[in-house]
Amino acid sequence: MTDQYFSEQPGSASDPVSFRLEVGGVALDLTTDAGVFSRGRLDKGTRVLLTHAPEPAEGDLLDLGCGYGPIALWLAAQRPGATVWAVDVNDRALDLVRANAAAARLSNVRVCRPDEVPDDVRFTQLWSNPPIRSGKAALHELLLRWLPRVDGPSYLVVSKNLGSDSLARWLAEQGHPTTRLSSNAGFRVLAVERSETVA
Repeated sequence: MTDQYFSEQPGSASDPVSFRLEVGGVALDLTTDAGVFSRGRLDKGTRVLLTHAPEPAEGDLLDLGCGYGPIALWLAAQRPGATVWAVDVNDRALDLVRANAAAARLSNVRVCRPDEVPDDVRFTQLWSNPPIRSGKAALHELLLRWLPRVDGPSYLVVSKNLGSDSLARWLAEQGHPTTRLSSNAGFRVLAVERSETVA
């Protein structure tokens, strides 16, 4: 596949589709598009994450690999006093997050590419349905880049069939104690703690 949702510039023609997200007392009308993960719906993994992870914190929250923004916008609606950073490499996805945030009147969302996040920003929590299909090496590099910037827990949702248990073991080997919070609909919700080696 040459046109993956983790491509910077999706090659597929734009074909927007909207749907209504309703999870945990939050209702949002969101626009999705071709070339972006989970067009036209809330994917099962993200629904499991939003349903089974603990309450979001205040402060700076990171949605890593935000896609069209369901996690980031849900966090922003749940915690209007927080600043939610929606980060992705896919330019079409980032445009969708901006439009969806504006439509929902959520002014506490900061939308940017990875290199646009200021170096001095530290995060209270990280939330992610990470891009597993980008490959193990790319996924590991992504997590090792961002986990050290998180002062509290990180919540990941990963399909059991796509290696959630092996990822949890690998994270623990990197010094990030990892606990399985939930197993539902074939997905694991993992809580990843701050590295024991970080001062």
